[in-house]
Amino acid sequence: MFRRRSTATQDAAEGAPGASATDQAGSAPTSVSAGKGRPTPKRSEAERRRRYNAPGDRKEALRQSRTRDRSARARKTEAMRRGEEWALPAKDKGPVRTLARDFVDSRRRLSEFYMYGLVVLLFLLFLHNSVMQTLLPLLLIVMVLIMVVEGYFVGRRVTSLAQERFPGESTRGVKMYSAMRALQIRQLRFPKPRVKPGATL
Repeated sequence: MFRRRSTATQDAAEGAPGASATDQAGSAPTSVSAGKGRPTPKRSEAERRRRYNAPGDRKEALRQSRTRDRSARARKTEAMRRGEEWALPAKDKGPVRTLARDFVDSRRRLSEFYMYGLVVLLFLLFLHNSVMQTLLPLLLIVMVLIMVVEGYFVGRRVTSLAQERFPGESTRGVKMYSAMRALQIRQLRFPKPRVKPGATL
C-alpha cells in the first residue's frame, strides 16, 4: 500500500513523457499575435491622416468644404483647357471631336476673323456716310457666304477623315461642331488648340 502510493507520487513528480509534452505545449505562451484584419497603411497615408484636423465647428467645416470644391473646380477647368478627356463635357469627348478640333486648329481661315469683322461693321454702322450705309449690307452678306462655304468644306473634310481613321465611330454633329469652332477666335477656343497653324495631321 505504501509502496504503491510512493510510486504514484514519484511518477507525478517526474511526470509521464506524453503528458508532460502535451501540458508544456498547452501551457507555453503563444508568440504569434492575431492579425489586424486590414493592411498596414503606407507612411504617406498615415502622415496625411495625422496632418488632417477635424473642423471644430460647422462654419469651419463648411469653409473647408467650399475650399476643396473650389480647388477641384479649378483643376477640372484647367484640365478642360488642356483637352484632357476625363474633364471634357460630353459634346467634346471622343476621338472624332479631338480630330475635328485639331483639323480646324491646323489651318488659318477667314472664318476665324469673323468676330473682328463684326466689330468693324458695327463701328462703320455709326458713320453717317451714304456710301458706307450702302456697302454694309453687301459686306455682311459676303461675310455670311464665306462662313457658310468654309464651314461646309471643313465639316465635310473632318467627316471624311473621321470615317477613314476611326471606322465605326459616330460622326453625328461633327460637321456643325467643326464649323462652329472655325468661327471662334483662335485665342478664345475651348479647349485650347493643341496644334500650331500649318501642322500636318
